Amino acid sequence: MNDNPNLRCSKHICTFLTAFFVIALMLGTKAATQEVRTIAKASVPAAPQLLTTAPGKTAPQSVIASLSGLPEADTLLYLSPRLIITEAAARVLPEKELADLREGASQLKKEAGIDPGNIDFIVLQVRFKKPSASLDFSLPEYMIVASGDFSAETLVQFAKTAAKEKLRDESYGSKMLGVMTIDDLAKEAEKTPLLKSLSEVAIAALNGNTIAVGTKAYVKAAIDAGEGKGRINADLLKSVMRDPNALASVAGSPWTAFAKTFALLGTENNPRAPRCDSRLGDFYAAITMDATSFKLRGAMNADNPDTAKIIKSLLSSLLQQAASLSKDKSAQAILSSLVITPTDTEVLLQAEVSQQAVADFIRQQSAPKQPAVVTPSAAEPPTPTKPTPRRRHRRHRKGGT
Repeated sequence: MNDNPNLRCSKHICTFLTAFFVIALMLGTKAATQEVRTIAKASVPAAPQLLTTAPGKTAPQSVIASLSGLPEADTLLYLSPRLIITEAAARVLPEKELADLREGASQLKKEAGIDPGNIDFIVLQVRFKKPSASLDFSLPEYMIVASGDFSAETLVQFAKTAAKEKLRDESYGSKMLGVMTIDDLAKEAEKTPLLKSLSEVAIAALNGNTIAVGTKAYVKAAIDAGEGKGRINADLLKSVMRDPNALASVAGSPWTAFAKTFALLGTENNPRAPRCDSRLGDFYAAITMDATSFKLRGAMNADNPDTAKIIKSLLSSLLQQAASLSKDKSAQAILSSLVITPTDTEVLLQAEVSQQAVADFIRQQSAPKQPAVVTPSAAEPPTPTKPTPRRRHRRHRKGGT
């Protein structure tokens, strides 16, 4: 057994986050299934929250200011480690695992100067690119940005030490990047140029407490955004941050991404005004919690009531197919009970899972695996054992010859 606190910390954080996102598909308790069924039968609120509006509460201004300085994105996934680790984890992790998590976090702070519970946000950004002059299809770029109560420069140096001289320094503007070539991808890119943009990753301190890791071009774009160039769309940011109490949320514009990738908006060297300026498909989803449960709420822009009904029908069919393919009866019931509601301009999705169900799932995942018991197959009866032959003893007569 590995007693490294850092490894235990990472293990439990990953286990919790994994459970958090897949619990709706993998619950195995009848109580959780019954609860979801009850929620599914409940009426949908008469005035559901639309994608184009936001609630009255706002996120901390420091977080909004940091996110506003990020580069453009077509999809943005937001995580609040502070809420996930300090509040949600305390409600669902068993006492021993929670103690291990806190011990590992303490060790991580001593060695790397970072406390997971004091990270303000982690975001994953994805952006699609316009075609170049060669009109070749380009893969999307990605970047992960973290900000909180830590020294970004210290983390960059920590990464360089861990990379064992594989990170080389490159200056860009007023910043210094640590760049690493992924040898396997670089070799494949010689035969498949499509992979070239993914063959190098970079890391940089955007400011004193914000660090970015991702494809080199995207990290450079983050540096440019810090200087006021090519910043993230305000509507996308407003959408993903509509609920300041969200443990995790995501928003994106798939139609815009499609339009850019296939040159509907022109190429890098030849911009073109869009022929169809539509927000169809723009989506938002978030996971929040209250005193007893975790809640999933989502919405997708549908433009008009007819389109909303068509999208609702398609999503319902996909959920039915997924439920029929699943072998787990609890997962089937949960998939079938997700509430999908069309409105005049959107399609809404909602579900709810008890914190006890999440705790039970994590407990099952953390439990030691029982060794499999090998039993003879009914189709193959056990091989009969041969009886041990009895040894016959010869009697001798007295006085005989």
